[in-house]
Amino acid sequence: MENDKKQQIIEVARLYYEFDYNQQAIAKKLGVSRPTVSRLLQQAKDHGIVKIKIIDPFTNNNELSKSLQEKYNLEDVKIAYAAMEEEREMMEVMSKAAAAYLHHVVKDGDVLGVTWGTTMYRVAYQLKQKHVKGVEVIQLKGGVGHSDVNTYESETVYLFAEAFNTVPRYLPLPVFVDNPTVKEVIESDRHIHRLIDLGKQANIAIFTVGAVDNDSLLFRLGYLSSEEKSLLHSKAVGDICSRFFTDTGEICCTSINDRTIGIELEELKQKERSILVAGGNRKVEAIHGALLGGYANVFITDQYTAQSLLMHD
Repeated sequence: MENDKKQQIIEVARLYYEFDYNQQAIAKKLGVSRPTVSRLLQQAKDHGIVKIKIIDPFTNNNELSKSLQEKYNLEDVKIAYAAMEEEREMMEVMSKAAAAYLHHVVKDGDVLGVTWGTTMYRVAYQLKQKHVKGVEVIQLKGGVGHSDVNTYESETVYLFAEAFNTVPRYLPLPVFVDNPTVKEVIESDRHIHRLIDLGKQANIAIFTVGAVDNDSLLFRLGYLSSEEKSLLHSKAVGDICSRFFTDTGEICCTSINDRTIGIELEELKQKERSILVAGGNRKVEAIHGALLGGYANVFITDQYTAQSLLMHD
């Protein structure tokens, strides 16, 4: 190929691929016809001057999904593609994936149990309405009576119910009470017992995990004493529905667990779909423990978290 011709091909390719000129603009700039520009761009590819490589993030994500399914004995894994390893971005793509998954699987007559917190609120916010009949939406754990931290509990349950054309069923109780006796008395109330029982009957449950650190929501709400926090820091890796567990997924502290109001972790194992939505480097230990505990059969995360989990012993 003559140098002049080759130089023209390179110039056209640079204008098109590096400087985002369209073909008409290139033709005007170089004083040639648009078909000539199109032909020169094709020659750039034919002669190896331009090489186009398509990177499909979903291909690799499919492999990650299969590997996680095998490692943790999961029925389904959905991995959302995050453009960068940044908490807000990861939360955004995970919540969209979880909302899309729920929209697909929820059907007439389902009982859907939901928890609260930032992640669940983001999922609820992304939900699209689905015209189903006879669906129940129930809050799976108690809420927070006094806190300066917004837990989005009522908004979350409301948005889930609105998306599936039903009335929200709230659990109007604190997530922690002072002692097991108080809990026993409260749960013996006929109305409260019926709500808690509805959570047990739910065939779908969706929840996240909390990390055990001072930035986690439960540690900032004021329900845990300094001694309890120290105990959890030394033994627990995370919580689901405000129930703390170890790195192997076992309940960490029975004294805290016995005064926690809401679904028991063992009951999550009985669900048709027990959906864990979680990601981020600070939650990897908690997710690993939750999955080892068998509390989820569906896992929705991002590719960065997925890779970290596969490298985890």
